[in-house]
Amino acid sequence: MGAVPSTPRWGSTSAARPLDTAEYLIATFVGDQSFPISSDYWQKLLDLPLHLHWPPDRVQQACEALAQNNCKTRHLAKLLIHLAWCLQEAISTSGGPSLVYGKAVNAVYISSVFLKYLIENAKSDKIEELYLSLDESEPMPTDITRDLNIEDFVMCSVLTFIGSIDVSPDTYLLHLELLNFTLIAMSTQLLSGPSPGPEDVNPFLDAAMSQENSLVMLVVRRLLLNYITGPSIPLNSASYSIFSEGSHPGVLQRVSSAAANFMLLPFNFLVSSSGEGSRRLLADCSLHVLLILTHYHKCVVGNEPITDKSNDTTTSNSLLKGSRYFSDNPYCKALEHATDVEFDRVDTEGNAHSGSVLRLPFASLFDTLGMYLSDEAAALLLYSLLQGNADFLEYVLVRTDLDTLLMPILEALYDAPKRTSNQIYMLLIILLILSQDSSFNASIHKLILPSVPWYKERLLHQTSLGSLMVITLIRTVQYNLSKLRDVYLHTTCLATLANMAPHVHRLSAYASQRLVSLFDMLSRKYNKLAEVRNNQMTLAKGNSIEDDTSTEMHIYTDFLRLVLEILNAILTYALPRNPEVVYAIMHRQEVFQPFRNHPRFNELIENIYTVLDFFNSRMDAQTTDGEWSVEKVLQVIIINCRSWRGEGMKMFTQLRFTYEQESHPEEFFIPYLWQLVLSRCGISFNPGAINLFPIDQPSEKQSGYEVVSDNHVNGEVAKHAVFLDP
Repeated sequence: MGAVPSTPRWGSTSAARPLDTAEYLIATFVGDQSFPISSDYWQKLLDLPLHLHWPPDRVQQACEALAQNNCKTRHLAKLLIHLAWCLQEAISTSGGPSLVYGKAVNAVYISSVFLKYLIENAKSDKIEELYLSLDESEPMPTDITRDLNIEDFVMCSVLTFIGSIDVSPDTYLLHLELLNFTLIAMSTQLLSGPSPGPEDVNPFLDAAMSQENSLVMLVVRRLLLNYITGPSIPLNSASYSIFSEGSHPGVLQRVSSAAANFMLLPFNFLVSSSGEGSRRLLADCSLHVLLILTHYHKCVVGNEPITDKSNDTTTSNSLLKGSRYFSDNPYCKALEHATDVEFDRVDTEGNAHSGSVLRLPFASLFDTLGMYLSDEAAALLLYSLLQGNADFLEYVLVRTDLDTLLMPILEALYDAPKRTSNQIYMLLIILLILSQDSSFNASIHKLILPSVPWYKERLLHQTSLGSLMVITLIRTVQYNLSKLRDVYLHTTCLATLANMAPHVHRLSAYASQRLVSLFDMLSRKYNKLAEVRNNQMTLAKGNSIEDDTSTEMHIYTDFLRLVLEILNAILTYALPRNPEVVYAIMHRQEVFQPFRNHPRFNELIENIYTVLDFFNSRMDAQTTDGEWSVEKVLQVIIINCRSWRGEGMKMFTQLRFTYEQESHPEEFFIPYLWQLVLSRCGISFNPGAINLFPIDQPSEKQSGYEVVSDNHVNGEVAKHAVFLDP
């Protein structure tokens, strides 16, 4: 399509065939003739019927033409202004004629297609090719104040519609396309590097951040309600009149889907699909928009001394002129301070919280997350809520049906080979956060599972949720040893087990066996490394050497000590309640013998041998007819557990690991989120324009967190973010 249309002239459009008219109007939009924002041309463009078709090759030509002429015509900026006006009209006539929504749908369709093309084909990282302003010769419309730019104006209207208008059969398509538009407008992040910097330009994201707090809360609430309810439209609904001729996809739908594989558009998707996919389309898109909004932090260079109050502490840090800092995110704060609709939070003085707060149905949110935790975006939302919102964390911890959340998490970890390493990290961090609470660690052992159908290696009947969690975490460590070999994943699994250990109650036989086998497995790896190390030292003939083997030996020394700490915590604080653990240690007692004189392990090993000596002596004092059976041995252990007093045991400080997010988590989350969005929403972005993450291989920054141990392991793992309380 060129700048000069071959279709009827402007004056004859009303008598022309609709397809010719549509082609003429869009050709005019991308051409080199500039139409004032007040021209009636814009109304004709937005009144196009939705059932017309347009060839894909014309779409690409149209995008290229607009990219060439937009600097002169400023048609994209004018269209965005008309989009905002259409939305304002739709808001003011809510429940009115569907023609209003049809115009708004047309405006957002065309805006999305051309905005996406211009973003992904920008020749500079400053997005100057968008030309989000009117020419100096054209006055700004009176309803756009001098201090309000076009991106602020349009984002305010988009977010106001999303936040204030209910989803219904009449508004569903417009809601969905506005969410798609928002994702496209925020995709300027893809052009920036993986570490946010002050030179990054994200005009629409920054505009979203500048909105009034009341609107921010409306938007967060609506996006979460969309996710919870999963609103859908009834297929073949007569009330969905903007679809015009039923099964025919519209001209702008064709434009959208054809422009560089823009995305699956709602009507095409709904008429060709059925079931959960169509029901969750708006829900999933809402979640992606919410996650990107809540994880954005603008990097700013201070031009004068400022005070950083982002940590909400009584002591604030003065930032010097020229230093970098990250601006507050109102969407993140709204999510962090959300409260349950069923509960009015009262402070210690008995006074209700002042000011407006976001109120959400925590029960419905809990149930929805439990249903969809196999999806990575759902896990990210759960992480954000548990890590940032104390009220939601407290709500989760008092639920008696913790299996609603834990079972899908454990099943996903069981299927680790089918998951990304980032997803495994997020699920493990969620478990670590929950394990910080002693009531959680106690309650998971009281919940008995009749069966675990997805666990294939062994038939698990009447297993406690706590035992299943121990089994799954140990299995994850084994998988990591063979595949990922990541020290932080190991440490997170073991830290969670350490938090659980003092509260273990009636750990199953299989879980107890796996716990001892974990020590055996790590010890064999340690012994192999020690053998390699000794051979290297022999070959070096006494010369000092520094190599990876030494480093790996230090790491496995820490792992072995941590497993011994876990076993000690069970034996010290919960032995009478765990005869199966005692049996497992007695059955495999030979695995501990080689480490009895190891300087890092000897005290912990001695505690284990104190237990072994006690129960072995009781076994020796028993007389039995015939051979010892498992049942007979276990019965002797159970009887003698009652008389166990812990005499001779050396008491160690009870381990307690806590999770703390990195100071700049956006460096992990923003690339991760956009990889999810591009893979799930069907947006095919120009790979050559993506700087946020590598496009030839998955972006696998090892984690959004790091791990620290305390003096108990001599500080040999000196990182930060999973902290061990003194």
